[in-house]
Amino acid sequence: MNKNKFPFELDEFQKEACEHINNGKSVVVCAPTGAGKTVIAEHAIHKALEDGHRVFYTTPLKALSNQKYGDFSSKYGINNVGLLTGDTSINRDAQVVIMTTEVFRNMLYGTNFGSVTENLKNVKYIVLDEVHYMNDEQRGTVWEESIIYCPTNIQIVALSATVANAAQLTDWINTVHSRTELVNTDFRPVPLRFYYFDSSQPDTILPILTPSGQLNSKIRAEKRQFHQRKPTQRSVVKDVVRALHEKEMLPAIYFTFSRKKCDEQMEKCTSLVLVTPAEQKQIKEIVDEYLAENPYLYKNKHIEYILNGVASHHAGLLPGWKVLIEKLFQKGLIKVVFATETLAAGINMPARSTVISSISKRTDTGHRTLSASEFLQMSGRAGRRGMDEVGYVTVVGTPFQTPEEVAELVLSDANPLESRFAPSYSMVLNLLQRFSIDEAKELILKSFGYFSANTRLAPLLKQQKEYQKIIDTSSKFVCHHKLTNQDLFDYNKLRGIYVENRRIFKTIQKQEKSKNRPLSPEAIAFGRKTKEMLDKLHTYACDTCKVFKNHSKEVEILERYEVKQKKLAKDIERQKDIFWNNFLAHRSVLTEFGYLKDDYPTETGVMTSQIRAENELFLSEIILSRVLENLTPAELASVVCAITTEDLRVETYPQIPISQATKKTLNLIKNIKRKIEITQKDNNIETAMYINSYYSSMIEMWINGAEWDSIIDQVEMGEGDVVRIFKRTVDVLRQLCVISNIPEALVFTAREAITGILREPINVD
Repeated sequence: MNKNKFPFELDEFQKEACEHINNGKSVVVCAPTGAGKTVIAEHAIHKALEDGHRVFYTTPLKALSNQKYGDFSSKYGINNVGLLTGDTSINRDAQVVIMTTEVFRNMLYGTNFGSVTENLKNVKYIVLDEVHYMNDEQRGTVWEESIIYCPTNIQIVALSATVANAAQLTDWINTVHSRTELVNTDFRPVPLRFYYFDSSQPDTILPILTPSGQLNSKIRAEKRQFHQRKPTQRSVVKDVVRALHEKEMLPAIYFTFSRKKCDEQMEKCTSLVLVTPAEQKQIKEIVDEYLAENPYLYKNKHIEYILNGVASHHAGLLPGWKVLIEKLFQKGLIKVVFATETLAAGINMPARSTVISSISKRTDTGHRTLSASEFLQMSGRAGRRGMDEVGYVTVVGTPFQTPEEVAELVLSDANPLESRFAPSYSMVLNLLQRFSIDEAKELILKSFGYFSANTRLAPLLKQQKEYQKIIDTSSKFVCHHKLTNQDLFDYNKLRGIYVENRRIFKTIQKQEKSKNRPLSPEAIAFGRKTKEMLDKLHTYACDTCKVFKNHSKEVEILERYEVKQKKLAKDIERQKDIFWNNFLAHRSVLTEFGYLKDDYPTETGVMTSQIRAENELFLSEIILSRVLENLTPAELASVVCAITTEDLRVETYPQIPISQATKKTLNLIKNIKRKIEITQKDNNIETAMYINSYYSSMIEMWINGAEWDSIIDQVEMGEGDVVRIFKRTVDVLRQLCVISNIPEALVFTAREAITGILREPINVD
């Protein structure tokens, strides 16, 4: 390896990974956040540039792709670097192309981006950055698909944060792709120290662990407060920031799991003097220059806070504003940024400290404790390479966690990667366009989920063992009379019939006596038969056995658990083939709707294979129904916005009415949705479909020329949320312009709608 490529000595794990790349192997690099994994990707880039090959660099987020494009353009020359995201295409034939992982996956399908051969011409390396995103509930399947369909002549450079099953991931890539080596390290160039803020000692922070790894006995658990806070009570966030400032542990990222709290905590800290007059002057100069370039930000109410060296950073803020915050933080001028956990996803904002406001967070299903990997990801943002000797992580005490639980999390290893592989309508159509049903099955069975089935099925297999234990114990009951369980069943059955018959006979006797009538011959025969049953019961040893009740109970347990075991065995078999069964279910729906014939896509199937949406069939049926035609650009955007907006947890809707044409179109779409829902339910498919017009009136106003402020005043949602929804609408409108068989007039309207949406601040990344 050319030692002059990097102006510094590489760490051992970096050297090892680069050597594997030199030897033509794929590599999985698993290392803590901030350990220097990007250097390995840069080695592949150097080699590609030297040898005249190409390299693709993928990231999970558009913001990360934009950041890498900026970094690599200045490093390797703007002509050598390209960018491909959902809405940007710059120099796509460059030697180094940055893209989101979704774009790479779509390239491998050969839709929208031309043929696979053309797309991957001369590509030698594919860097899959942040590959631990395979764990992402919504989008994890993209990484698996990218690895399964990636041609074997391309070397994979997979970069991951620490995960428990890195070896299993490597074995899988080795199986489905090509020779792959694992480089696994817990090396952290800037080691971390963990502290605890205990509000009973507000002027300091305490080490969580003793040198021997035990919980620090000086830490007190927080007391629950059942009364209202007094206005004079101290602010925990101010105390934490003040303590860090006094101990020279700033700048810090303060993780909070609520956007509202990010803003509130920022406001609370504004009275602290964290920046020098010279730094404040510098902040003002940068802000003034930035606002001159982005005048739409002049009215931002957070300006006064950043002048004091504090800021918040979350999805509710305008992208352009977040860029300014990142710029100031990177220069060390913002001392504390209050952020939601999305900031832990790789954005380049190095800090000396991270603060974690709580080890539990609220989810759709209630509160839960952070996973070890989530905690590692956030704490790993602390410590700047080349600037800090150590990084500091401070966990804030709350009444809802014990210091013991915090210490346990600090000492925990990372969680394993779990497969999120999920066949979709588009995947089925794309695979059957290129492969036979048997070949498609082979590819589906290559998924990491199938490969790691034993890990995934571990809880069920454990349950199976427990059931078997109970069955074995109950089966071991020894009968002193050497009778079998079947004999006991026969006795119990006969006993049950006898008891019922005796009750019936006594009832007949009582009725006949009350009427002073003798018993009929039939009743006498029935009584005799019942007596014979009793005599037969007396012949069974069970009738006088002292352990009959115990034996009977054991047999009843045995019977119950054998039924449970059979049901569980079926469930395990179903889970083993869950991916293939899911594929077949989607295939069945597509066949029913006429998108597949003889396991090959029809004309409408080919069109649908090019769609990228939550539910491609839903969007396709809407297009084919022709309800989108004859709408104005504002109405089209309004309808598309409604079908791409998931259900929001908001109680109030904007007071602005949507246009009549939009309302009428959405009512027609409701019928389409109902029809698909019935078919999906019959096939056990739960792919979401949305009709939510919360933002529709706003996008209509925006396209018709309304000012940004007049729209934002209508809702309580964050500006960043509105931008995100508008951009998601643009993504779908763009698809209407490129997928096949769309009427020309609709394409023209979609283009006009896109132009109407993409003005400041929507068009700022």
